[in-house]
Amino acid sequence: MVVPAKGRLGAKTRLGATLDEETRGRLALAFLADTVSAAVAVPSVREVLIVSDAPEAADLVRELADPRVVLVAEGGAHGLNAAIARGLDAARTQHPRLGRAVLLGDHPALAVAELAAALRAASVHSRALVADADGTGTALATARPGVPFEPAFGGRSAAAHAASGHVPLDGVWPT
Repeated sequence: MVVPAKGRLGAKTRLGATLDEETRGRLALAFLADTVSAAVAVPSVREVLIVSDAPEAADLVRELADPRVVLVAEGGAHGLNAAIARGLDAARTQHPRLGRAVLLGDHPALAVAELAAALRAASVHSRALVADADGTGTALATARPGVPFEPAFGGRSAAAHAASGHVPLDGVWPT
């Protein structure tokens, strides 16, 4: 599972007028910690690759102290999709016989059972997606081993992923 992470600076900008940058950054890291902790607790998830150059992401990997949580450097990748592509390449190289998933790192209080259910539902499709709460973005996207996976995260990503062959899943996963 690939989880992209911006780090503290510039995180959660939609909360800009409400919270200062330091508070937004702390929230972003807490959300990331919740997301990664839930992902690694799902039995079918072999490894979680956090893609980031942020020092805070490296600190989180050390704090979690789980060998299944690995930091992948963005290495000059610019933008969310480039970072995700770098993580997907690392996942494919390290585990060519395993499916890949991308889970955005902003799911506070993510329920392990819900994530496990979404991954089970996704497993019957070559590619699948779980849309975000408003139905326009993508919270989770998956691909079976050997199936091409071009990330299209950002505005209207659910439609972009669906257009590239990801099957939208109808489950109810509020967290």
